Amino acid sequence: MQYSPLDSTDKKLLAAVQTNAALTAQELGEALNLSASQAGRRKQRLESEGVILGYQAKLNPLTLDLAVQALIQVEMQLHASDQADSFKSLVMTTSQITSAWTLTGDADYLLRLYCKDLAELNFIIHDVLLVHPNVARVKSQIVMDQFKQDAPLPL
Repeated sequence: MQYSPLDSTDKKLLAAVQTNAALTAQELGEALNLSASQAGRRKQRLESEGVILGYQAKLNPLTLDLAVQALIQVEMQLHASDQADSFKSLVMTTSQITSAWTLTGDADYLLRLYCKDLAELNFIIHDVLLVHPNVARVKSQIVMDQFKQDAPLPL
């Protein structure tokens, strides 16, 4: 995909919507010293070019009875593409896994999970991940405190 160069106004717009995606075109225009229609067109261009991928609400996991956050490192036995596809499908269909990364180093994958309690985390590890035929080992770490939330990207 072709991206247009970002000017300082585009970067200010991106910073504003990363902080508050619900800003109206009027509010964006005021923040950027543009008319609402100019701000709206810029935002629409950044969306259509794939710079802005989408919008979502950040929810408080504790209010949803998700008291346990964990990071799971997964090491695979084999690295064949069909095995990788099978594992990725498992990850994509397990709702407790909210993020997944492919890694270099000892672990092949890093997974972020939110669970209601330790019993649910234990179930995901033993009855979902470890039963996959290609999973060799998992290493779990329970998050005690997240003192920095997922931050906006640096601009």
